[in-house]
Amino acid sequence: MLNDKRILITGGTGSFGKKCTEVIFQKYKPKKLIIFSRDELKQFEMAQNFPEKKYPISYFIGDVRDKERLYRAFNGIDCVIHAAALKQVPAAERNPLEAIKTNIIGAENIINAALDNNVNRVIALSTDKAAGPINLYGATKLCSDKLFIAANSYSGDKKTRFSVVRYGNVVGSRGSVIPFFLKLKETGELPITDERMTRFLITLEQGVDFVLSSLKISTGGELFVPKIPSMKITELARALAPDCKHKLIGIRPGEKLHEIMITEDDARHTIEYSSFYIIEPEFKWTSENKKIKEIGKKVPEGFIYSSDNNDSWVKKSKLLEMIKNINI
Repeated sequence: MLNDKRILITGGTGSFGKKCTEVIFQKYKPKKLIIFSRDELKQFEMAQNFPEKKYPISYFIGDVRDKERLYRAFNGIDCVIHAAALKQVPAAERNPLEAIKTNIIGAENIINAALDNNVNRVIALSTDKAAGPINLYGATKLCSDKLFIAANSYSGDKKTRFSVVRYGNVVGSRGSVIPFFLKLKETGELPITDERMTRFLITLEQGVDFVLSSLKISTGGELFVPKIPSMKITELARALAPDCKHKLIGIRPGEKLHEIMITEDDARHTIEYSSFYIIEPEFKWTSENKKIKEIGKKVPEGFIYSSDNNDSWVKKSKLLEMIKNINI
């Protein structure tokens, strides 16, 4: 699907963008891959692993807040993977307008630039925090999701189609709990917010594979949610540092006890497949998705997909396998 295509990744120097770049070059032969991000140092560092002399890649400095720069970058692009975001919950709470400018206004800029440049496909990365949000980051990402889904109504006779992917915690990503616990392991004590807390877990590789597989079958308007396992925070702590004591510190501002990826209200529009769910849009702009060979089924009334009512749970051995390549 990406062979001989021009692909652009916003936030391309982040954890997701670097892994996505690696996977694309392993599995496909793109005509060009453009890394769009605002940090020239991270672009310089990424270019050591993916030099322009060896790969069909270009590094484009810009910010999703800058509409004119996006228009320039999107010229001739076939596919956009939107991974740029301000995503640290405490930072968003302290700097709300900055999160709004990047996560919401940035989404609007991407939509307009994609439509006016006749980009074929746009797939945006969301977060579990956008489902029933209780913090500003989640609220901005929910707004972003709504913008991307509704953007399909603006396409008209244009070929541009927009979809969204939502998943939970990426194991070992920057700022996540696993590297944090591993760093504190030597102290003999780990801070636990609440013993009841649960979290969805997905590896970076699984996240990239799910985004690319969703891009392959998207026709516009879908919000894709993968089926991924959960783990109790206490079990995670015991697996990483079995000899450490636990100190209860209470739930932090803007934090949930359990993660939710599909709310009860979303369930009215949710179709279940063997390895993922699709939350369909309130209004449909395209005919039935014929790219999906499997026949899905409507989820039951009252269905909620949350980390505490999951059918799949991570065991210690599986967690250790998932984190073996993490650098702290």
